[in-house]
Amino acid sequence: MVSVQKGREQKLARIGVRDSKMLTRRRREFLYDEIYAVADDVRVYKISGLEINKAMAAGISINELEAMHFAKLIDGLKSSPSRVFVDSPDVISTRFGARISIFSTRPMVVAGVKGKRQSDGVDRIRIVSEHKADSRYPVVSSASIIAKVVRDNEMDRIEEEVGMEIGSGYPSDRHTVDAIRANLENVELHQYIRERWKTMLHIRQSKIADFFG
Repeated sequence: MVSVQKGREQKLARIGVRDSKMLTRRRREFLYDEIYAVADDVRVYKISGLEINKAMAAGISINELEAMHFAKLIDGLKSSPSRVFVDSPDVISTRFGARISIFSTRPMVVAGVKGKRQSDGVDRIRIVSEHKADSRYPVVSSASIIAKVVRDNEMDRIEEEVGMEIGSGYPSDRHTVDAIRANLENVELHQYIRERWKTMLHIRQSKIADFFG
């Protein structure tokens, strides 16, 4: 999460922040320190594979888990922001914003969600939850850069720990899929794998097919 004072978000645009997927790793790492210099607050929460597995086993979806942690990050801010912009992973973007408002202890209102107008005089945080917000709002672009740099470094650490190259960790990465398929019994690697990942289901199904083939 990246927090900036109103009027300073254009400084983020001027230093060249944009959707992290559109930047090289070297450029993201350069902007990482620049973002810290401009922002009032930067916070990162890492969700481990083990936490995801436990949550999904308990019937909690990935979107719900992310919304929970978004709410924790917002609740942990020293000051109360007037607006919070989030890049929604949910197909219904406003639903993700509503989930954040439910899990947060702070009063909120979700942009685009109709409801009874509140007249209690309480200042509510306005949640703007949109698809591709990381390409539309500099503050969200900045958060995506911070998250990607932290993730890249975490992947480097995991590779060093398990003693093998596992690629980016994304399901679209053939190198990652092949590395997992070849090391399903590796205990050290297994702690970082999402068991209820569709990619894992396909890997296990292909291994069974190979066995009986």
